[in-house]
Amino acid sequence: MSRDRARRYIATSIIYFQSEGLYRLTLCLVIIAPFLACLILFPQSFLLSWNIGHAGFVIAAALILAEIIGIHFSISRIRIAMIIILSSIVTGYFIALPLGLNQIILSIGNTYKVAVIESWILMSQYFTITIYTATSILFLLGRDWYKLAPAGVVYLAATTVVLSLDSFFPYDSLGPLQMIVPAYLQIDQGVLRFIGDHIVYLGNDTPATANGNLLILKGFHGAFYLQVFWPSAGVQSVIIYSLVMLSTLLRLRIPLSHKITYFVVGALGTALVNILRIASLSMVAITVTSNVKEWETFHSFAGEIMFLPWIGIYLTAVVFLENRSGTQRST
Repeated sequence: MSRDRARRYIATSIIYFQSEGLYRLTLCLVIIAPFLACLILFPQSFLLSWNIGHAGFVIAAALILAEIIGIHFSISRIRIAMIIILSSIVTGYFIALPLGLNQIILSIGNTYKVAVIESWILMSQYFTITIYTATSILFLLGRDWYKLAPAGVVYLAATTVVLSLDSFFPYDSLGPLQMIVPAYLQIDQGVLRFIGDHIVYLGNDTPATANGNLLILKGFHGAFYLQVFWPSAGVQSVIIYSLVMLSTLLRLRIPLSHKITYFVVGALGTALVNILRIASLSMVAITVTSNVKEWETFHSFAGEIMFLPWIGIYLTAVVFLENRSGTQRST
């Protein structure tokens, strides 16, 4: 008799945990529903980066899911209803974009004399989904949400800020952000000349010459003149990395020395990714094409294609290493 009771108890527990897990997973999917709707509506834009695509939504959704899916939360029906309503409204927002809403946003940007209209349009979308995500996670986790699941919201908010800066202060308007560009280009010049001298001939004895924010490339397809401003140099990725990494490290209960080490290593890694990005863009101009439109096709997705996997893999590695070291310390 006791065995039968034990079996019934185990079976009931399995059903409970399965249904509880399904319930939590469903709620998480409701929260990221606007991201999924955007993917269905504009699939090609997820292959594009910076101010013309939604590639950043992928890492944002991944961060949100990674943080909330493992949290045990208790939520009232009213809050569930509010999350569903908000999710539906924002999904409707993305559906309305090609139906005329985009033109309204465009006209507002023209009214305020926005310098880079592409950044303005995408900034409005990031702003909307940032407010939605923060509000939804607040309903889900309560007022301490920022201690439990901040990374996704911080990533979206940081991207919103950077896009707004590019909208109103484009090119070299912001001197402090532009200061790092010449250093990146000097490194790129050194890398390309080293490749040309010691690895493979690049079509010219001097394949790259950097002067300030101007990069002159000479290869198999003639000269290519590239004027680089802070967004194209990847400065925005350094800003976004710093904010996301700080929000992640601050909530981890690990020694301060570990936090500093992880942050510095990640910052150096992000800078290296930016250098590789500029070098790859330069190599395309030198070896593949000097046609501006063809080059722009590669430029449109090269940034986030390198940065997004890097930050995702690095954050995962940090959490994994600390969880493993924490387990070893406890044993």
